[in-house]
Amino acid sequence: MTEMDPKTLQEELEHYRSERDKIRAIVGQIGGKASAKRDKVFNVVFIVLVMGLFAFDLIQHFGWISRILPSMFSLELAVLLVSIKIIWMIHQQSRVEHFQFWILNSIEFRLTELTRNIGKLQQSLDKPSGPAE
Repeated sequence: MTEMDPKTLQEELEHYRSERDKIRAIVGQIGGKASAKRDKVFNVVFIVLVMGLFAFDLIQHFGWISRILPSMFSLELAVLLVSIKIIWMIHQQSRVEHFQFWILNSIEFRLTELTRNIGKLQQSLDKPSGPAE
């Protein structure tokens, strides 16, 4: 195994880091780490709303406060919120699946291109290069 020049290794490391940062930026755009904090806040607010509506309906049901809303209205609203959450999760998953398809398609394109180039190289090696001596 040959030793590589430290300068070459440093250049390769910098190239790797720049590529890694580009990929992180792309993944962040589709819902990676950049949106994780927003998703966490959204989930906490969602859980608080659903639990609050459920508790409010229970408090009204047992008569601890006078009826402000019709019976079961809070629960129906909570079901609506859960439905919206499910639709939002399906949308997020479809974005991730689209990104995965895009990456796999890009890899397939590159592999096809490399296969074509290897085939051309093989053909050029198989051809006689000139008159035999």
